[in-house]
Amino acid sequence: MSNTTVLKILNELKKNQTIEVCGWVKTFRANRFIALNDGSCLENIQCVIDFENTDDNILKKITTGSSVKISGKIVESTGAKQAIEIQVNKINILGESNPDQYPIQPKKHSFEFLRENAHLRTRTSTFNAIMRLRSSLSFAIHKFFNEKGFYYVHTPIITGSDAEGAGEQFRVTTLNPKNPELNSSKNVDFKKDFFGKETKLTVSGQLEAEAYAMSLGKVYTFGPTFRAENSNTSRHLSEFWMIEPEAAFIDINGNMDLAENFLKYILEDITNNNRSELKFLESRLIDEEKRKPEKDRSEMSLIEKINFVIKNKFKRITYSEAIDILRDSKPNRKKKFEYIIKDWGCDLQSEHEKFLVEKHFKCPVIIYNYPASIKSFYMRLNDDDKTVRAMDILFPGIGEIVGGSQREERANVLKKRMREIGIDEKELWWYNDLRKFGTAIHSGFGLGFERLVMFATGMSNIRDVIPFPRTPQNAEF
Repeated sequence: MSNTTVLKILNELKKNQTIEVCGWVKTFRANRFIALNDGSCLENIQCVIDFENTDDNILKKITTGSSVKISGKIVESTGAKQAIEIQVNKINILGESNPDQYPIQPKKHSFEFLRENAHLRTRTSTFNAIMRLRSSLSFAIHKFFNEKGFYYVHTPIITGSDAEGAGEQFRVTTLNPKNPELNSSKNVDFKKDFFGKETKLTVSGQLEAEAYAMSLGKVYTFGPTFRAENSNTSRHLSEFWMIEPEAAFIDINGNMDLAENFLKYILEDITNNNRSELKFLESRLIDEEKRKPEKDRSEMSLIEKINFVIKNKFKRITYSEAIDILRDSKPNRKKKFEYIIKDWGCDLQSEHEKFLVEKHFKCPVIIYNYPASIKSFYMRLNDDDKTVRAMDILFPGIGEIVGGSQREERANVLKKRMREIGIDEKELWWYNDLRKFGTAIHSGFGLGFERLVMFATGMSNIRDVIPFPRTPQNAEF
């Protein structure tokens, strides 16, 4: 007899069928009732043992965390919490779990404690639901782009350039860290390094994706990126995943359309396919909200927040319009903002973004045409010579979730921008070549995947939406 999943038992099978199921013991009560989960769904199946006819040595080994194989019959449950249960005929212990040492006990654990036990935290219902949603979101992303005719491109993780110009990158080297070879200028001789030049872990696959967009038309990347920013906040990771589509012959307006449709598609997908996970996480959040002061409570539940994005048309405003609204807003005039808006040209903070979405427009917002001085060199310069065709998408509760732009397709303007910022043209000679050989209007955006998972799960710390977080002073597991 082959193993049957808990998901299939709960959704497809009927009473009086004999089955075999494997899983991990969540709880074992009164030497009789096992709550079993095999990872196929969030729900457990109750398995009822005839303890009077079961070997005591077997009963002693059935503990929280142990793995078992159960053969039995599906019967109507006499309990109120489930419709069916398994009447156990035979039980085999596959893997024992010492109850005195197993850290994931059937009680409430702090998220900090669970991060310290990240290899076991998906045994809890909360992280089981989070990682199941993360998987579903990943699949929906690939479905969307496949349906829209985009090609999936694997861009390099090791790079010789800094796409963002931020300089916060991890170096990749085989040179002796204690005694690296020096050149005639007494600097590290990277010509002696493995790649013959200084190389780092990438912060973005965008530049390489642009190259492929200029031949394949529409492409996207979805992979790990790295930033050596020494920031220990609830919103930063040193290793994170990015979704970065690039499309030829699409301007800033087409880019905004693409991003809005993309976000609505993947969020709608999980509302259709992950209802049990969303309901569970929503219930957890409601309990959490009750413990907060009333002024700090969210106005929307998790599912309401997701539907808020799916059902509302995104409001599009220019950066200049956003500054005017914020400058005249009540929290700015009464100096309630931590960062007071005074002059045109300042960078918007999370508090400003949340005000625009949650208080002023009450819908997701796209801000476009930002000052060139606060945006990257590759963004298309507008005719006013002071703004670029950049766009950011703002969500409730989280602020900026997408950043993108129409890319600069004019070779002379791109070179001028690179010189102004101090980027070596020789380092990106191939990127400039794209503007020499069949240049065309093209656009793209970047979405930090963990930010999206935070929004979809309601989690407040980014370390809790990635399997094994990498942060300053932390590379455990």
